[in-house]
Amino acid sequence: RTFFKINKVNSCHKKIFSNREKPFQMATIINCRLSRQSELSSGCKLNGTKRSSIVKHFSRLVVKAGSNNESRYGACWPGRVIVPTDIRKLGDGNVKKISLLGSTGSIGTQTLDIVEEHPDKFECVALSAGSNLELVAEQTVKFSPQMVSIRDSSRIAELREMLKARKVDKMPEILAGDEGIMEVARHPDCEATVTGIVGCAGLAPTVAAIKAGKDICLANKETLIAGGPHIVPLTQEYGVKILPADSEHSALFQCMQGLPEGGLRRIILTASGGAFRDLSLEEMLEMAKSNPAALHAKATTHPNWDMGAKITCDSATLVNKSLEVIEAHYLYGTSYDNIDVVIHPQSIIHSMVETSDSSVLAQLGWPDMRLPILYTLSWPDRVACSEVTWPRLDFLKMGDLTFKEPDTKKYPSLTMGYAAGRAGGTMTGVFSAANEQAVAMFLDKKIGYFDIFKVLELACAKHMDELILDPSLDDIVNADLWARRYVAEEIVTADMAI
Repeated sequence: RTFFKINKVNSCHKKIFSNREKPFQMATIINCRLSRQSELSSGCKLNGTKRSSIVKHFSRLVVKAGSNNESRYGACWPGRVIVPTDIRKLGDGNVKKISLLGSTGSIGTQTLDIVEEHPDKFECVALSAGSNLELVAEQTVKFSPQMVSIRDSSRIAELREMLKARKVDKMPEILAGDEGIMEVARHPDCEATVTGIVGCAGLAPTVAAIKAGKDICLANKETLIAGGPHIVPLTQEYGVKILPADSEHSALFQCMQGLPEGGLRRIILTASGGAFRDLSLEEMLEMAKSNPAALHAKATTHPNWDMGAKITCDSATLVNKSLEVIEAHYLYGTSYDNIDVVIHPQSIIHSMVETSDSSVLAQLGWPDMRLPILYTLSWPDRVACSEVTWPRLDFLKMGDLTFKEPDTKKYPSLTMGYAAGRAGGTMTGVFSAANEQAVAMFLDKKIGYFDIFKVLELACAKHMDELILDPSLDDIVNADLWARRYVAEEIVTADMAI
């Protein structure tokens, strides 16, 4: 039996003791401070569990882990990014060939916009998509890929006829289903694979691409958040580079280039603060009691952008930043003790790194997902872009840049994310999947806003009994499925609807 002395490290998490020589004798306990939030719906229970027990459950989650497993898996870019010097500049006959997974989604269409704007530098040789055959046909005619994969094999003939009607220059090889996606991912002519598929469906083709020696332009968050314990060692084994397309991790990637070994001290992730950044917890609790429909509506309305209901809700709860903390750890190997989050409402600074001499390096720009996507394709080169389609940052127009500390009482998901990351193994995937299921049920008004945090805590606490520290790909997928099923069938009850 281990006894813990709690010492304050920062507002986001509390460290019990540290023994860097013996990482598996480390443990972390998080002060979630959710008791005030648990007063939300008096008398409501989650499958027999009173909300007021949340602190006890969450403490059980971390203490039972008994160790900090964060140094177990290595990192894609351990503490720095070494820039190759023997790479030929793109253009003038040097065209980078890519495969694209998820061509009809947001990442896919933006990637193809870049390919269209720079045909002398990029070529899409293979693409996969779902069921939007009209768009797939248009993309195939425009970009002439050698291989195309769609979801349903019964619609291959339909796509072929659509391409004939559009007088495609050369009919591509058309595949379907999981095997089709795998073939696109590891196409022999591509140098890099853009992973724009959502969810754990992107894991297997990413593994196939890695084993085929393809660099990964990473736009699928589950690849590292759920799959990190399996994927990171695999990239090291096959010598493959993971190039992040997420704006925060791309910012870190750019700031780390040229750092000497041991030069990185701390990562600072910026967050917009989401829909509730200007409301106090007390105001939110009152709204939840008096007008839960208004709280629901606000949680799905971002103050800066229109990003879709699910992502907007993740921004409101700050779960999105919890997931980015985990992803940053797997990408760069930084200890969770040295990954901080700061609220930056203007979203101009996309993230920062602090170096060992206390300098802070930041990457700035207008919020635009195309820039990190472009950089995953061009790295280590920089591609000149039109100022019309890629507006330059004007420091006089952008106004003040402000920062504030995240309130972990209002955003308990941050502390949960740190705990899940330290537990390691399948826990991070369970955290992500349980959140996706909880948010889906919140959007359907089957649970209230504050129930999302309770659902996360209970799912992670339950999973401690089945935690796998060195999971296979099947283990990761099964943990994802279990978390969704457990939330939907075991945690959520009818009386939680709003």
